[in-house]
Amino acid sequence: MHLQIEHRTEYQYDNLVRYSIQELRLSPLDSKGQTIVKWQIQSPVKAKSTQDTFGNTCQTLVLDTPYKSMSITAKGEVKSFGCYEYQDDAHAVSPYYLLQPTTLTQISEPMQSYFESALPKKRDIDSVLALADAIRVGIRYQAGVTTFATTAAQSFAMQTGVCQDHSHIMLSLCRYANIPARYVSGYFFAEESPNLASHAWVDVCLNANQGRWISIDVTHACLTDQRHIRLATGRDYYSAAPIKGIRSGGGQEELQARIAIQQVKVL
Repeated sequence: MHLQIEHRTEYQYDNLVRYSIQELRLSPLDSKGQTIVKWQIQSPVKAKSTQDTFGNTCQTLVLDTPYKSMSITAKGEVKSFGCYEYQDDAHAVSPYYLLQPTTLTQISEPMQSYFESALPKKRDIDSVLALADAIRVGIRYQAGVTTFATTAAQSFAMQTGVCQDHSHIMLSLCRYANIPARYVSGYFFAEESPNLASHAWVDVCLNANQGRWISIDVTHACLTDQRHIRLATGRDYYSAAPIKGIRSGGGQEELQARIAIQQVKVL
């Protein structure tokens, strides 16, 4: 599938922002499941590009001239090939590091009790897909009820959430079952699901010694396919977020993110 993607983020502030630092993970990488045809990021100042612990391309913007509005646009074309199995390279962070809970993925006792019977007894695809399905059924998808700071335990308590919350609950339960798991941020192409254009799912490690992972869309309880474009991986949303930052000044912030994905027509 050949996809054209545009991801525009706009910030408006009540007062002047005196200084800010933005960290971007908006550059998808070539991998077994996708090829980047072309990609560019438009930002107010030139970004410094590095590679983070998980191998993501990380760009840092430092704005030290006062402003009240600012926009960042990432756009390009990607070919996806419907891959759900990945093998770490020799320099990848150890899967055992992905056993540690984070603030967002800390498990609660009610979660343990509710999902106890669904926890994988074996490290195989069917077992982890069954866990994803139990989450999909138990946590109703509802946009707007949670935020980027909602924890897995809080989403579970509300019995609602979005793809980010489904992913955090999956990470909690896999790590509790001693199965390494990592958060994946990305894009999802489906004309009937425009709210999922910005999407999140998880990689689950079936063999830590070999660095063998499978990628599962918890919201749809399925293996990833041609509709999924990977942006970044991390321990949770915070370490894989497309954009995050800090600022001095500005007062109230209004943020709008618009993502458009369409298939490139071959004439």
